[in-house]
Amino acid sequence: MLKLIILFITTSMILNAGTLKGTVSYAGNNKTPKSLKMDSDPVCGNSHETPPLKEDFILDENNNFKNVLVWLKNTEEFNSEISSDPIHINQTGCVYSPHVLGVMTNQKVLIKNSDKTLHNVHSMPDENSSFNSAQPAGVPDIEQSFSVAEDPFYIKCDVHPWMKVWVFVSDHPYFAVTDDNGNYEINNIPPGAYEVVFWQEKLSNLPKKKYVQVINIESITISDEIHTLDYQFQKPTKKPKK
Repeated sequence: MLKLIILFITTSMILNAGTLKGTVSYAGNNKTPKSLKMDSDPVCGNSHETPPLKEDFILDENNNFKNVLVWLKNTEEFNSEISSDPIHINQTGCVYSPHVLGVMTNQKVLIKNSDKTLHNVHSMPDENSSFNSAQPAGVPDIEQSFSVAEDPFYIKCDVHPWMKVWVFVSDHPYFAVTDDNGNYEINNIPPGAYEVVFWQEKLSNLPKKKYVQVINIESITISDEIHTLDYQFQKPTKKPKK
């Protein structure tokens, strides 16, 4: 009987689930990203007709942010199944694709080398176990997973220092990454009150000694409908000199 009650409650939550969507923008100036310098490896430079741009601060013509991670907090009471679909990270043209992503705890992650050159895949987490694997051209994908939920950390290539991918590890599926025009959407959210976290590679990693730290979190109550929550990152404020 208890199992039937739990199943009924869970099913009701899914049937009454809501959607959260919105656009993430920036209040400061829109600057054109600089080109990546790939001179150290001819294979990398020759893979592109024009040099690719840095991906750590990409805005569209309306100052909307690409590659912002958005996720929900206060989800501890919901049991989430691990997705059976693996997450794919590709190294192509000596650039990681995608540049920012979210995965669930213990979800399979496959890292591919599509280049005709050596890469060295090196993870830099605080909570999960690190790995450091050489990956020559033509070898099978590196298979990894992360067992502990963790805020975004990066995986780099020790051979090509400009290569970096940011990974958010979640114990639930309620997260998203903004698209080219700063849009995000999170579906099938159980009704309830949540905090919504907005994370951007540069603005969420400002030096603590130099800049005022800002907590980019909003609160929202989700019901069985579509909710819109736009967010705007403010221009960083430097601390006064002592």
